[in-house]
Amino acid sequence: MTRPDRTPVIAAIGLSDGPKAPHLDGLGHQAQAMRRALADSGISKGDIDGFGCAEAWIPGVPGVDLPETAEYLGLDPRWIEGTYTGGSAYEFQMQHAEAAIRSGMAHTILLTYGSDLLTRMGRSLGTAYGRKPVGGAAYEEPYGKTTVAAYAMAAQRHMYEYGTTPEQLASVAVAVREYAAHNPRAIYRKPLTVDDVLGSRVIADPLRLLDCCAITDGGGAVIVTTEERARDLKQPYVSILGTAARQNHWNISQAPDVTTTAGARSGPDAFARAGLTPDDVDMAMLYDSFTITVILLLESLGFCKPGEGGPFAEEGNLRPGGRLPINTDGGGLSACHPGLRGIFLLIEAVRQLRGQAGEVQVPDCDVALAAGSGGWFSTIGVTILGKGR
Repeated sequence: MTRPDRTPVIAAIGLSDGPKAPHLDGLGHQAQAMRRALADSGISKGDIDGFGCAEAWIPGVPGVDLPETAEYLGLDPRWIEGTYTGGSAYEFQMQHAEAAIRSGMAHTILLTYGSDLLTRMGRSLGTAYGRKPVGGAAYEEPYGKTTVAAYAMAAQRHMYEYGTTPEQLASVAVAVREYAAHNPRAIYRKPLTVDDVLGSRVIADPLRLLDCCAITDGGGAVIVTTEERARDLKQPYVSILGTAARQNHWNISQAPDVTTTAGARSGPDAFARAGLTPDDVDMAMLYDSFTITVILLLESLGFCKPGEGGPFAEEGNLRPGGRLPINTDGGGLSACHPGLRGIFLLIEAVRQLRGQAGEVQVPDCDVALAAGSGGWFSTIGVTILGKGR
């Protein structure tokens, strides 16, 4: 008896309105993105039998749990997935969706995310969580730790260890802004220079305002199914070549080394499963919560040796036409960061592999990598995608 082909692929993507959409709440973003993904593929909602979503845990933003979201979307899944690892949640969930498709636990899986963060909170997020800190947080929160301060400590240490400069960090922001200029959905599109970044106000030394990600509204949806099913759909499918995930720590005080990330282990695992190396990657979607996040990911995933990420960015390798184009939608630094950004990394990678990225299309793009970073570069999920046959 011939067994059915259960090779998992990405068959559809969808984005909701953004970067500011006061007519949508978090659920509305997910519903709109789902409808657009269904239209993108021609899949009917009744075919969805697996569902995953994650919720950004942000003070002041009301939460919506997984079953309630499935109900709102009108789904009746037999497989559900709610892994939360911060900004890497959707790369972790993609790994789990891949396994569910292969095992037959689900045939067609929808992943969605949505947030009205900018509309609800504006650009000034609070950092007071209003809860008694537990675990590692008990060693941080009483001292007034903020998110950006934790990343700033990592940047300071990277500078001390390797001589990384503010100019090199700024080069990351300049590169992604070049891509954002071509994205009508990006919240910031005005050209940027290194001097602009260095001239912006200090938020937490050495990170300045333009070293930090935007705050936006937004939502996204991805549909995963079998290659056999995808062959009959409207869009070319994208192959899932390799996935892996790893957690080093959660709270920054528990990090074994703030100059690297869990990607130093999840990256090699994903490349081994794909049968590829970093040299095979044509473009990368690297989580850019802050400019230092990109430097740490470049090094821990093997695109650069430790300490070489700053010079690599400064030499223009991340810019259009460079050796490793990154974040071609404009990234979290300039385009879209509504709390969690992991699903947007996958969506833009799919656009590139389909050859649908317009003016920022990477020539001959056959392999793309999406690396989500959660917490304080604590949880790194890696998905390697390839152009479908």
